[in-house]
Amino acid sequence: MREVIHPRFNHQWSDPLANSTDPIADLKRIFRQGAKREITNGGLVHGCPLNNLAQEMSPLDEKFRQSLEKVYFAWRETMAAAFARGIKAGKVRKDVSPPKVAAFIAAAQAGMAGTAKSTQDEALLLQTSHAFFDYLDSLKP
Repeated sequence: MREVIHPRFNHQWSDPLANSTDPIADLKRIFRQGAKREITNGGLVHGCPLNNLAQEMSPLDEKFRQSLEKVYFAWRETMAAAFARGIKAGKVRKDVSPPKVAAFIAAAQAGMAGTAKSTQDEALLLQTSHAFFDYLDSLKP
C-alpha cells in the first residue's frame, strides 16, 4: 500500500488537484486521461487496484482496511480543498458542500471502475463518464 498503490494513486488523482482552483475542469481532465490510459493498458479487465483491494480486503483485515481508508481519506480531503478553492475563485457554485461532493466523487469513481471491470465494456465506461461530467458541470455557477 505505502510503496506502490498510495504513491500511484496520489500521482494519478490527488497531486493534479493539490493546487487546483478549477476542480471541475481538472477532474474532467483527470478522468479523461485515466479512462484513456485504462482502456489502453487493460484496466477494463483488471480494474482499479485500490478499489479491488478495498472490496476484497476491507472485511478481512482491519489494519489493511485502515490503510486503504487513509488513501481514500486523503483523496477526499484533496478534492474538498480543491472545491473550496474553486468556490473562492468563482468556478464552483457557492452552495456546493466540498466534503459532500468529494465523498460522492470518490464513491462514483469506485463504482465506475467496478462497473468497467465487471462489464469490460468501453462504451459503458464512456457513458458513465459523460454522465459524471454532466454532474460536474451542474456544480458550475
